[in-house]
Amino acid sequence: MTETNSQSTMKFEDAMRGLETIVAQLEGGTLSLEDSLAKFEEGMRLSQICRDKLTQAQGRIEQLVPRANGTYGTEPFTPPQTGANLPF
Repeated sequence: MTETNSQSTMKFEDAMRGLETIVAQLEGGTLSLEDSLAKFEEGMRLSQICRDKLTQAQGRIEQLVPRANGTYGTEPFTPPQTGANLPF
């Protein structure tokens, strides 16, 4: 299985668990410099997988919006801008 293929089939939750494991190992302070760098690189790869999966999910989410005629419809979700006043 190629790296690209394994990245496309890895589940978000699996990548997050891998990241959590790597963080714990790095925080443990027992790894050599070479092992720490390898774990860091693996963590960056897993982080990119998570980011890609979240971007894909965001593209699939629709939001319910009121129409001028009193009905409701859907449109692609657009996240609020950073620092925007959120209703919750």
